[in-house]
Amino acid sequence: MTPTGEITDANKLDIGKNAKCALERVCSGAGLDPPSRYYSPKFVDHVNNLKFHGFDGISLSLELYTSVLSDLKIEVVEQLVEGNRVASRFVVEGANRGRQVRFNVNTISSFEDGLVIEDWSVTDTFSMLRQLGLWRSILVTLRQLRILRTAAKNR
Repeated sequence: MTPTGEITDANKLDIGKNAKCALERVCSGAGLDPPSRYYSPKFVDHVNNLKFHGFDGISLSLELYTSVLSDLKIEVVEQLVEGNRVASRFVVEGANRGRQVRFNVNTISSFEDGLVIEDWSVTDTFSMLRQLGLWRSILVTLRQLRILRTAAKNR
């Protein structure tokens, strides 16, 4: 931002790159960078009907994804930047008990001081569950409920 508060093309590139790296390098579970490189300690993550807070919330959200999909990969395929917000469309790929799945996610990230302060994400859960099949979907649901229940007890 300029001293007058204008968003410059360089700022747009920076927050677009940070949003992409946060998704591909942190949210993928690859552990290539620490969450603090891209996320604010005050971060709030809204994923479908769930809400996660701070770095602990990032860890819990990651655990939910990696408990479902091994070899998790995230590839950002499109981004739009306006002001301090970045809309990212990305593809999630992975395997569950030998079955490969691929589905889309849309996330709007808000930035403050160069870090992501809030994400709003919608996943194509139906597509993922359809690809997994009935029994894998039931097992995934039970596993995620167990993780969320354990996290709630530890608060």
